[in-house]
Amino acid sequence: MDSAHRIRLGINAIHEFGSPEFTSKVDPVIYYQYQKDNWNFYMGAFPRLNLLDHYPRAIFQDTFSYYRPNVEGMLVKLNTRTGHQIVWIDWTSRQTDIDRETFLFGLSGYHKTGILFTSHYAMMFHNALPGIRIPGDHIQDNGAAALKVGVDLSGKTVFDSLTINTGGLISFERTRTIGDWQTPVGLLLEMHAGYKRFGITNSLYLGEGHNLINGDKFYTAKQYNRTDISFTPIRYRNIEGKFTFSLHMLEGVTDSQQAFSLRYNLSGSRSLSN
Repeated sequence: MDSAHRIRLGINAIHEFGSPEFTSKVDPVIYYQYQKDNWNFYMGAFPRLNLLDHYPRAIFQDTFSYYRPNVEGMLVKLNTRTGHQIVWIDWTSRQTDIDRETFLFGLSGYHKTGILFTSHYAMMFHNALPGIRIPGDHIQDNGAAALKVGVDLSGKTVFDSLTINTGGLISFERTRTIGDWQTPVGLLLEMHAGYKRFGITNSLYLGEGHNLINGDKFYTAKQYNRTDISFTPIRYRNIEGKFTFSLHMLEGVTDSQQAFSLRYNLSGSRSLSN
């Protein structure tokens, strides 16, 4: 519309290999964006990518971005000289006679001074009742908060990127009228190193188990360690292909998973033939 006001349209589609449908889920993207100086405001159905995909997996599991790629609500982001602050709300279901009213809301932020940085994350999921009450049903509140402090040594060692951080995680949940707040806590330790086309990230959790509806279920354990080893064999212009091997270790059990992602980043006008 002008230098500050934009309306964007699109779709977000997912196809799972082996599914009989070509697209098992298509989400429309339509939103208004205001961008001026240090402020960003979004309202409508807009992609979660690059806005809310930085939350710890304990709070939002990584598959959440696949099966709910859009935020349906509002988000305000303030960019500062040393970082940013974000406040948002996402309606996930509207109330009908048989459907529950559910929504997510939260805030997050990042601040960096020199090599030191802090980050914070908070989220609450409100699971209300349908229009026609179900006997024995109750309203649920399910949320979490995390605070991290760390050092960013990227460019100061032989590694292209190197960060180390630690912090605390607390979750809070209750079923109204039948129980009090449950508030398990724990310690997060994380390290990431990247060199050329290789990367390794190790995430360790120690503490009490959490029951987060949208969080990674591995964090129901009291001790959990995840190691991600990645290799990027394809990196050409706007195309990147990455292979990641993940090793999960928790309470005497070891498991693994593998993933390969191929992404073409649309940024301005590009020709694939050049």
